[in-house]
Amino acid sequence: MPARERYLLPASCLAAIGLLISSLTACSSDAGEQHGTVTETNGPVGPVPDGLDRFYAQPLTWEPCSPYATSANAERTFGATGQRCARLTVPLDYADPGGEEITIGLLRREASNPDARIGSLVLNPGGPGASGMVAAASTAKQVEGTPLGERFDLVGFDPRGVGASRPQVDCLTDAERDADRADDGETDGSPRGVAEQEAEAKTFARQCAQRTEHGPEMLANLGTRDVVKDMDVLRSALGDEKLSYVGYSYGTRIGYTYAEAFPGNVRALVLDGALDPEQNAVDSLVAQGKGFGVAFGEFVDWCVQRQDCALGSDPAGATGAYQDLVRPLIDNPVPAGERPLSYEDATTGTIQALYAEQFWEKLNTGLNQLKQRKAGMLMALADLYNQRDENGHYASTQDAFTAIRCVDDPRVTDKQEILEAQRRYEAVAPFLDDGRPDGAALDACAFWPVPSTSEPGLPRVDGVPSPLVVSTTNDPATPYEAGVNLARAMDGALVTFEGTQHTVFLQGNECVDGAGTAYLVDGTLPAEGTRCTPAK
Repeated sequence: MPARERYLLPASCLAAIGLLISSLTACSSDAGEQHGTVTETNGPVGPVPDGLDRFYAQPLTWEPCSPYATSANAERTFGATGQRCARLTVPLDYADPGGEEITIGLLRREASNPDARIGSLVLNPGGPGASGMVAAASTAKQVEGTPLGERFDLVGFDPRGVGASRPQVDCLTDAERDADRADDGETDGSPRGVAEQEAEAKTFARQCAQRTEHGPEMLANLGTRDVVKDMDVLRSALGDEKLSYVGYSYGTRIGYTYAEAFPGNVRALVLDGALDPEQNAVDSLVAQGKGFGVAFGEFVDWCVQRQDCALGSDPAGATGAYQDLVRPLIDNPVPAGERPLSYEDATTGTIQALYAEQFWEKLNTGLNQLKQRKAGMLMALADLYNQRDENGHYASTQDAFTAIRCVDDPRVTDKQEILEAQRRYEAVAPFLDDGRPDGAALDACAFWPVPSTSEPGLPRVDGVPSPLVVSTTNDPATPYEAGVNLARAMDGALVTFEGTQHTVFLQGNECVDGAGTAYLVDGTLPAEGTRCTPAK
């Protein structure tokens, strides 16, 4: 089982995946940032929980976005004409609204037809830990000239602890992250190897508490439970009586948790690439492993039709061929400039490429390079996954991912359960089997300094408008059945996309985009059994 669980493509340019393919960096944007600021007071709107009046009524000062950029990806996407940014103030701890305060970064692209404006469309790309501001900036081009762009302000927010929100989760320095990626110690299942892995996990947990501003208090109030409360403050400050929301992957968890916490404040929810709300962390990870296993099989079927396929011409031997290429990296990493391509980086680069068919060409190139002891493409894919820019700086995504996961899910401390999870994972994703004996090392969450604040369970959403759930048949990260289960649990409509990629709404598929647009604009749900296919 991989040492680091994966949920969503961390490069959150969901609407511009083609640009990601061509550049292997991130999205680009037009120049032309507007100057000046404007302060708006729209709240309070709707019910206000006790003690939160001043937060729900707060003004928002919209200003140029460039100062909000905290990564190279953000620098490239912030600054397009029509985008403004602001900071939303919220309590660090909602149980103590008079105590410490933190801020949430916001980005807005205003509706192009104000006279027909419906309200705000709030977007979250998942992760957990991905930037909603970057996602909204990237999606702005996709909605330009559409009913969504005309009738909604597109609003992205960086969840607490993430990106432009303050404070950020801070666990590893850039140099420490590089060193962590280069270390393949997690493949050592011996007692000594397990002890070293657990020592590193303890150190990581301690550093997160020491280096993150407000320390354990911030970590304790970082999870989905608190993010949805921030989102309701945002709804009021934007002046929306009810929330219209698009959530991808982990963002679906934010969506259904919001619906449970604020059922009367929901207008419309599009949930794409759903997490199964009933699955615990282990079952979810194994289901995800199955998704990656299926996606790898789809890649193999594509690859063996090519004369230059790095895995040969026989599908039956492709897993072994892949392992023969990457397993030697455990003991003999390949230089990639000044850094070594580790086994972890090679498999991370592979997983990055399995998120969408458009990356398969890059993966095949990277594997062919590896045959020649070259590592440029696989390292670039791994850097893209980890959001490391050309200057060696990492976005906050990976630190935030772990910190949020550790408070969102009950910790796993039963070593037999860990060993069984590894066995199950390798059975459904054999290409990721490193060939070494498994070891039951506890991860950072087992040593986390604060308890979890959530647990799996079907959302109780009586009276909430039916959501629109989009699920992809060969989604590598969030399996198709998770979307089926979520739609059933929430009495929602399901759109099935027949493809191999992670999430699809607002990425150019006319069938899916049309269904989502009709729902968001008019409240029209698609017919039962609606299925969409990739454009020919």
